Amino acid sequence: MSTLEIWLIILLVIGVIMSNLAVLKYSAKFKMPQFKNDSAQNKSKKKPKETPEN
Repeated sequence: MSTLEIWLIILLVIGVIMSNLAVLKYSAKFKMPQFKNDSAQNKSKKKPKETPEN
């Protein structure tokens, strides 16, 4: 392999790593849904009061 090919491979690898870090930083801003315990979440939610129908 020539020196140019080695440098191109190194730059390509560094570019892939940097782009993965950028995507990771960007996606860290989003909130993921919580999949803990559905029954605990249902208990904490208040049910709306039912209004009598006319």
